[in-house]
Amino acid sequence: MLTWLAQLLAEWDSAFSVFQYITLRGILSAMTALIISTLVGPKMIVWLRTMQIGQAVRVDGPQSHLSKAGTPTMGGALIIVAISSGVLLWGDLSNKYLWVALLTTIAFGAVGWVDDYRKVVEKDSRGLPARWKYFWQSVIGFAAVTFLFFNATQTPETTLYVPFFKDVAVAMGLLFIPWAYLVVVGSSNAVNLTDGLDGLAILPTVMVAVGLGMIAYLGGHTQFADYLNIAYIAGTGEMVVFCGAIAGAGLGFLWFNTYPAMVFMGDVGALALGAALGIVAVIIRQELVLFIMGGVFVIETLSVIIQVASFKLRGKRVFKMAPIHHHFELSGWPEPRVIVRFWIITAMLVLFGLATLKLR
Repeated sequence: MLTWLAQLLAEWDSAFSVFQYITLRGILSAMTALIISTLVGPKMIVWLRTMQIGQAVRVDGPQSHLSKAGTPTMGGALIIVAISSGVLLWGDLSNKYLWVALLTTIAFGAVGWVDDYRKVVEKDSRGLPARWKYFWQSVIGFAAVTFLFFNATQTPETTLYVPFFKDVAVAMGLLFIPWAYLVVVGSSNAVNLTDGLDGLAILPTVMVAVGLGMIAYLGGHTQFADYLNIAYIAGTGEMVVFCGAIAGAGLGFLWFNTYPAMVFMGDVGALALGAALGIVAVIIRQELVLFIMGGVFVIETLSVIIQVASFKLRGKRVFKMAPIHHHFELSGWPEPRVIVRFWIITAMLVLFGLATLKLR
Protein backbone atom coordinates (compact mmCIF):
# COMPACT_ATOMS: atom_id res chain seq x y z
CA MET A 1 0.00 0.00 0.00
CA LEU A 2 2.70 2.48 1.05
CA THR A 3 4.89 1.18 -1.78
CA TRP A 4 2.26 2.34 -4.27
CA LEU A 5 2.08 5.73 -2.53
CA ALA A 6 5.87 6.03 -2.63
CA GLN A 7 5.82 5.39 -6.38
CA LEU A 8 3.43 8.29 -6.85
CA LEU A 9 5.47 10.59 -4.61
CA ALA A 10 8.70 9.60 -6.39
CA GLU A 11 7.38 11.35 -9.49
CA TRP A 12 7.34 14.53 -7.43
CA ASP A 13 10.54 13.95 -5.43
CA SER A 14 13.07 11.23 -6.32
CA ALA A 15 13.95 10.82 -2.63
CA PHE A 16 10.85 8.65 -2.23
CA SER A 17 12.39 6.11 -4.63
CA VAL A 18 14.30 4.71 -1.67
CA PHE A 19 11.11 2.90 -0.63
CA GLN A 20 11.37 0.74 -3.73
CA TYR A 21 14.40 -1.05 -2.28
CA ILE A 22 13.29 -4.45 -1.04
CA THR A 23 15.83 -4.49 1.79
CA LEU A 24 14.43 -1.27 3.25
CA ARG A 25 10.86 -2.49 2.88
CA GLY A 26 11.80 -5.75 4.58
CA ILE A 27 13.22 -3.83 7.53
CA LEU A 28 10.20 -1.53 7.70
CA SER A 29 7.88 -4.53 7.54
CA ALA A 30 9.70 -6.12 10.46
CA MET A 31 9.61 -2.88 12.48
CA THR A 32 5.91 -2.37 11.76
CA ALA A 33 5.02 -5.90 12.86
CA LEU A 34 7.24 -5.58 15.94
CA ILE A 35 5.68 -2.29 17.02
CA ILE A 36 2.13 -3.54 16.51
CA SER A 37 2.71 -6.76 18.46
CA THR A 38 4.44 -5.04 21.39
CA LEU A 39 1.92 -2.22 21.66
CA VAL A 40 -1.21 -4.33 21.26
CA GLY A 41 0.13 -7.26 23.29
CA PRO A 42 -0.65 -5.95 26.81
CA LYS A 43 -4.21 -4.99 25.87
CA MET A 44 -4.73 -8.36 24.22
CA ILE A 45 -3.52 -10.20 27.33
CA VAL A 46 -5.89 -8.21 29.57
CA TRP A 47 -8.78 -8.92 27.20
CA LEU A 48 -8.01 -12.66 27.07
CA ARG A 49 -7.91 -12.79 30.87
CA THR A 50 -11.19 -10.92 31.10
CA MET A 51 -12.78 -13.38 28.68
CA GLN A 52 -11.20 -16.26 30.66
CA ILE A 53 -9.55 -17.67 27.55
CA GLY A 54 -6.94 -19.71 29.39
CA GLN A 55 -4.70 -22.64 28.57
CA ALA A 56 -5.67 -26.16 29.64
CA VAL A 57 -2.73 -28.26 30.87
CA ARG A 58 -2.26 -32.03 30.52
CA VAL A 59 -2.30 -33.70 33.94
CA ASP A 60 0.01 -36.47 32.68
CA GLY A 61 2.72 -33.99 31.67
CA PRO A 62 5.54 -32.45 33.72
CA GLN A 63 4.24 -31.30 37.10
CA SER A 64 5.89 -27.90 36.63
CA HIS A 65 3.32 -27.17 33.90
CA LEU A 66 0.33 -27.35 36.24
CA SER A 67 0.95 -23.76 37.33
CA LYS A 68 0.46 -22.64 33.71
CA ALA A 69 -3.21 -23.58 33.70
CA GLY A 70 -5.33 -20.56 32.91
CA THR A 71 -2.55 -18.60 31.19
CA PRO A 72 -4.15 -16.63 28.31
CA THR A 73 -3.88 -18.40 24.98
CA MET A 74 -4.85 -17.77 21.33
CA GLY A 75 -2.28 -14.97 21.30
CA GLY A 76 -1.24 -16.17 17.87
CA ALA A 77 -4.07 -14.07 16.45
CA LEU A 78 -1.98 -11.02 17.32
CA ILE A 79 0.97 -12.48 15.39
CA ILE A 80 -1.19 -12.91 12.29
CA VAL A 81 -2.53 -9.35 12.56
CA ALA A 82 1.01 -7.97 12.95
CA ILE A 83 2.31 -9.99 9.99
CA SER A 84 -0.60 -8.91 7.82
CA SER A 85 -0.08 -5.27 8.73
CA GLY A 86 3.62 -5.33 7.87
CA VAL A 87 3.01 -7.10 4.56
CA LEU A 88 0.04 -4.98 3.44
CA LEU A 89 1.80 -1.72 4.29
CA TRP A 90 5.23 -2.43 2.80
CA GLY A 91 4.73 -5.26 0.32
CA ASP A 92 4.22 -5.06 -3.43
CA LEU A 93 0.55 -5.98 -3.55
CA SER A 94 0.77 -6.85 -7.24
CA ASN A 95 3.09 -9.76 -6.39
CA LYS A 96 1.32 -13.13 -6.57
CA TYR A 97 3.79 -14.85 -4.24
CA LEU A 98 3.12 -12.33 -1.49
CA TRP A 99 -0.62 -13.00 -1.63
CA VAL A 100 -0.18 -16.78 -1.68
CA ALA A 101 2.05 -16.64 1.39
CA LEU A 102 -0.19 -14.24 3.31
CA LEU A 103 -3.50 -15.95 2.52
CA THR A 104 -2.06 -19.39 3.31
CA THR A 105 -0.86 -18.12 6.68
CA ILE A 106 -4.22 -16.55 7.52
CA ALA A 107 -6.16 -19.65 6.39
CA PHE A 108 -4.09 -22.04 8.49
CA GLY A 109 -4.47 -19.62 11.39
CA ALA A 110 -8.25 -19.82 10.95
CA VAL A 111 -8.12 -23.61 11.32
CA GLY A 112 -6.08 -23.20 14.50
CA TRP A 113 -8.47 -20.55 15.78
CA VAL A 114 -11.45 -22.91 15.49
CA ASP A 115 -9.48 -25.61 17.33
CA ASP A 116 -8.48 -23.22 20.12
CA TYR A 117 -11.96 -21.72 20.39
CA ARG A 118 -13.55 -25.11 20.92
CA LYS A 119 -10.97 -26.03 23.56
CA VAL A 120 -10.81 -22.88 25.66
CA VAL A 121 -14.16 -21.17 25.05
CA GLU A 122 -16.53 -24.07 24.46
CA LYS A 123 -14.52 -26.22 26.91
CA ASP A 124 -14.42 -29.14 24.48
CA SER A 125 -11.15 -30.93 25.28
CA ARG A 126 -11.11 -32.52 21.81
CA GLY A 127 -11.12 -29.17 20.06
CA LEU A 128 -11.45 -29.54 16.31
CA PRO A 129 -11.37 -33.32 15.63
CA ALA A 130 -8.05 -34.39 14.14
CA ARG A 131 -9.62 -35.64 10.92
CA TRP A 132 -11.31 -32.30 10.30
CA LYS A 133 -8.22 -30.33 11.25
CA TYR A 134 -6.15 -32.34 8.78
CA PHE A 135 -8.91 -32.10 6.17
CA TRP A 136 -8.97 -28.31 6.22
CA GLN A 137 -5.18 -28.11 6.34
CA SER A 138 -5.13 -30.33 3.26
CA VAL A 139 -7.71 -28.25 1.41
CA ILE A 140 -5.80 -25.04 2.05
CA GLY A 141 -2.41 -26.61 1.35
CA PHE A 142 -3.52 -28.17 -1.92
CA ALA A 143 -5.19 -24.94 -3.02
CA ALA A 144 -2.03 -22.91 -2.41
CA VAL A 145 0.43 -25.25 -4.13
CA THR A 146 -1.94 -26.00 -7.01
CA PHE A 147 -2.23 -22.27 -7.66
CA LEU A 148 1.55 -21.98 -7.67
CA PHE A 149 1.89 -24.90 -10.07
CA PHE A 150 -0.65 -23.75 -12.64
CA ASN A 151 0.55 -20.16 -12.50
CA ALA A 152 4.21 -21.05 -12.85
CA THR A 153 5.82 -19.29 -15.80
CA GLN A 154 9.44 -20.27 -15.14
CA THR A 155 10.98 -23.75 -15.07
CA PRO A 156 12.74 -23.19 -11.70
CA GLU A 157 9.35 -22.63 -10.02
CA THR A 158 8.60 -26.37 -10.08
CA THR A 159 12.14 -27.74 -9.88
CA LEU A 160 13.57 -29.45 -6.79
CA TYR A 161 17.05 -28.18 -5.88
CA VAL A 162 19.30 -30.32 -3.70
CA PRO A 163 21.74 -28.59 -1.30
CA PHE A 164 25.49 -29.32 -1.65
CA PHE A 165 25.11 -30.33 -5.33
CA LYS A 166 25.17 -27.44 -7.79
CA ASP A 167 24.18 -29.60 -10.75
CA VAL A 168 21.40 -31.62 -9.10
CA ALA A 169 18.00 -30.22 -10.00
CA VAL A 170 14.93 -32.36 -10.55
CA ALA A 171 12.09 -31.12 -12.76
CA MET A 172 9.12 -32.36 -10.73
CA GLY A 173 6.20 -31.78 -13.06
CA LEU A 174 2.90 -32.75 -11.40
CA LEU A 175 4.84 -34.27 -8.49
CA PHE A 176 5.40 -30.70 -7.39
CA ILE A 177 1.85 -30.56 -6.02
CA PRO A 178 1.99 -33.49 -3.53
CA TRP A 179 5.58 -32.64 -2.58
CA ALA A 180 4.84 -28.98 -1.89
CA TYR A 181 1.63 -29.95 -0.08
CA LEU A 182 3.56 -32.21 2.29
CA VAL A 183 6.08 -29.44 2.96
CA VAL A 184 3.41 -26.86 3.85
CA VAL A 185 1.17 -29.12 5.94
CA GLY A 186 4.12 -30.94 7.52
CA SER A 187 5.80 -27.68 8.48
CA SER A 188 2.56 -26.37 9.98
CA ASN A 189 2.11 -29.42 12.20
CA ALA A 190 5.81 -29.56 13.10
CA VAL A 191 5.78 -26.05 14.56
CA ASN A 192 2.54 -26.88 16.36
CA LEU A 193 4.15 -29.91 18.01
CA THR A 194 7.16 -27.81 19.04
CA ASP A 195 5.00 -25.18 20.70
CA GLY A 196 4.95 -26.81 24.12
CA LEU A 197 7.23 -24.62 26.24
CA ASP A 198 7.45 -20.87 26.82
CA GLY A 199 9.07 -19.32 23.76
CA LEU A 200 10.31 -22.66 22.46
CA ALA A 201 8.68 -22.40 19.02
CA ILE A 202 8.55 -18.66 18.37
CA LEU A 203 12.27 -17.77 18.37
CA PRO A 204 13.28 -20.70 16.12
CA THR A 205 10.47 -19.59 13.80
CA VAL A 206 11.94 -16.10 13.75
CA MET A 207 15.45 -17.40 13.06
CA VAL A 208 14.30 -19.69 10.25
CA ALA A 209 12.23 -16.87 8.74
CA VAL A 210 15.28 -14.60 8.73
CA GLY A 211 17.34 -17.33 7.07
CA LEU A 212 14.71 -17.94 4.40
CA GLY A 213 14.35 -14.19 3.89
CA MET A 214 18.07 -13.89 3.19
CA ILE A 215 17.88 -16.69 0.64
CA ALA A 216 14.80 -15.10 -0.92
CA TYR A 217 16.72 -11.86 -1.39
CA LEU A 218 19.67 -13.64 -3.01
CA GLY A 219 17.46 -15.85 -5.17
CA GLY A 220 15.40 -12.89 -6.32
CA HIS A 221 18.50 -11.02 -7.54
CA THR A 222 19.91 -12.17 -10.89
CA GLN A 223 23.56 -11.43 -10.11
CA PHE A 224 23.58 -12.98 -6.64
CA ALA A 225 21.65 -16.02 -7.83
CA ASP A 226 24.08 -16.52 -10.71
CA TYR A 227 27.12 -16.11 -8.46
CA LEU A 228 25.81 -18.59 -5.87
CA ASN A 229 24.43 -20.92 -8.52
CA ILE A 230 20.96 -20.98 -7.00
CA ALA A 231 17.60 -20.71 -8.71
CA TYR A 232 16.59 -17.25 -9.84
CA ILE A 233 12.83 -16.77 -9.81
CA ALA A 234 11.58 -13.30 -10.66
CA GLY A 235 9.35 -11.87 -7.97
CA THR A 236 10.34 -14.17 -5.11
CA GLY A 237 12.47 -11.44 -3.60
CA GLU A 238 9.23 -10.02 -2.21
CA MET A 239 9.37 -12.82 0.35
CA VAL A 240 11.91 -10.61 2.15
CA VAL A 241 9.03 -8.37 3.19
CA PHE A 242 6.95 -11.35 4.29
CA CYS A 243 9.78 -12.96 6.27
CA GLY A 244 10.60 -9.61 7.82
CA ALA A 245 7.01 -9.35 9.05
CA ILE A 246 7.24 -12.85 10.56
CA ALA A 247 10.47 -11.92 12.34
CA GLY A 248 9.10 -8.65 13.70
CA ALA A 249 5.79 -10.12 14.82
CA GLY A 250 7.57 -13.09 16.39
CA LEU A 251 10.02 -10.98 18.37
CA GLY A 252 7.19 -8.77 19.59
CA PHE A 253 5.24 -11.80 20.72
CA LEU A 254 8.32 -13.28 22.41
CA TRP A 255 8.36 -10.21 24.69
CA PHE A 256 5.26 -11.66 26.34
CA ASN A 257 5.80 -15.35 25.58
CA THR A 258 9.26 -15.73 27.10
CA TYR A 259 9.58 -17.78 30.31
CA PRO A 260 7.45 -17.49 32.39
CA ALA A 261 4.95 -16.82 29.61
CA MET A 262 2.23 -14.21 30.01
CA VAL A 263 0.42 -15.56 26.94
CA PHE A 264 0.56 -18.59 24.63
CA MET A 265 0.14 -18.47 20.85
CA GLY A 266 -2.13 -21.52 20.69
CA ASP A 267 -2.85 -23.45 17.51
CA VAL A 268 -3.98 -20.25 15.80
CA GLY A 269 -0.38 -19.05 15.88
CA ALA A 270 1.55 -22.30 15.62
CA LEU A 271 -0.33 -23.70 12.61
CA ALA A 272 -0.14 -20.35 10.83
CA LEU A 273 3.58 -19.80 11.42
CA GLY A 274 4.49 -23.34 10.41
CA ALA A 275 2.51 -22.99 7.18
CA ALA A 276 4.15 -19.61 6.57
CA LEU A 277 7.64 -21.12 6.72
CA GLY A 278 6.57 -24.02 4.52
CA ILE A 279 4.99 -21.91 1.80
CA VAL A 280 7.97 -19.53 1.71
CA ALA A 281 10.35 -22.48 1.29
CA VAL A 282 8.18 -23.79 -1.55
CA ILE A 283 8.04 -20.41 -3.29
CA ILE A 284 11.81 -19.83 -3.17
CA ARG A 285 12.45 -23.55 -3.95
CA GLN A 286 14.44 -24.28 -0.79
CA GLU A 287 12.36 -27.00 0.86
CA LEU A 288 15.39 -29.14 1.72
CA VAL A 289 17.16 -26.16 3.25
CA LEU A 290 14.04 -25.58 5.36
CA PHE A 291 14.44 -29.13 6.73
CA ILE A 292 17.98 -28.21 7.76
CA MET A 293 17.19 -24.82 9.27
CA GLY A 294 14.07 -26.14 10.97
CA GLY A 295 15.86 -29.20 12.30
CA VAL A 296 14.39 -28.69 15.76
CA PHE A 297 10.88 -28.85 14.28
CA VAL A 298 11.84 -32.00 12.37
CA ILE A 299 13.27 -33.69 15.48
CA GLU A 300 10.18 -32.81 17.52
CA THR A 301 7.95 -34.36 14.85
CA LEU A 302 10.09 -37.48 14.48
CA SER A 303 10.06 -37.99 18.24
CA VAL A 304 6.25 -38.17 18.18
CA ILE A 305 6.24 -40.55 15.19
CA ILE A 306 8.85 -42.81 16.82
CA GLN A 307 7.04 -42.80 20.16
CA VAL A 308 3.69 -43.73 18.64
CA ALA A 309 5.16 -46.37 16.32
CA SER A 310 7.21 -47.95 19.09
CA PHE A 311 4.26 -48.15 21.47
CA LYS A 312 1.96 -49.66 18.85
CA LEU A 313 4.51 -52.17 17.54
CA ARG A 314 6.46 -53.03 20.70
CA GLY A 315 4.23 -51.86 23.52
CA LYS A 316 7.14 -49.76 24.79
CA ARG A 317 7.96 -46.09 24.73
CA VAL A 318 11.30 -44.75 23.48
CA PHE A 319 11.02 -41.41 25.26
CA LYS A 320 9.68 -40.58 28.70
CA MET A 321 7.22 -38.32 26.92
CA ALA A 322 6.82 -36.92 23.42
CA PRO A 323 7.41 -34.45 21.86
CA ILE A 324 11.05 -34.72 22.84
CA HIS A 325 11.23 -31.43 24.77
CA HIS A 326 9.05 -33.06 27.43
CA HIS A 327 11.48 -36.00 27.56
CA PHE A 328 14.28 -33.65 28.56
CA GLU A 329 12.07 -31.96 31.15
CA LEU A 330 11.22 -35.31 32.74
CA SER A 331 14.93 -36.16 32.63
CA GLY A 332 15.61 -33.27 34.99
CA TRP A 333 16.36 -30.34 32.69
CA PRO A 334 14.74 -27.09 33.89
CA GLU A 335 12.36 -25.63 31.32
CA PRO A 336 14.53 -22.55 30.55
CA ARG A 337 17.50 -24.83 29.85
CA VAL A 338 15.52 -26.88 27.34
CA ILE A 339 14.27 -23.75 25.63
CA VAL A 340 17.62 -21.96 25.33
CA ARG A 341 19.46 -25.06 24.17
CA PHE A 342 16.88 -25.63 21.44
CA TRP A 343 17.32 -21.99 20.45
CA ILE A 344 21.09 -22.45 20.21
CA ILE A 345 20.67 -25.59 18.10
CA THR A 346 18.35 -23.70 15.76
CA ALA A 347 20.83 -20.83 15.41
CA MET A 348 23.54 -23.29 14.38
CA LEU A 349 21.22 -25.06 11.93
CA VAL A 350 20.14 -21.79 10.30
CA LEU A 351 23.78 -20.82 9.82
CA PHE A 352 24.50 -24.25 8.37
CA GLY A 353 21.50 -23.90 6.06
CA LEU A 354 22.87 -20.57 4.81
CA ALA A 355 26.28 -22.17 4.34
CA THR A 356 24.78 -24.63 1.86
CA LEU A 357 24.51 -21.74 -0.58
CA LYS A 358 28.28 -21.91 -1.05
CA LEU A 359 28.91 -25.56 -0.20
CA ARG A 360 27.94 -26.79 -3.65
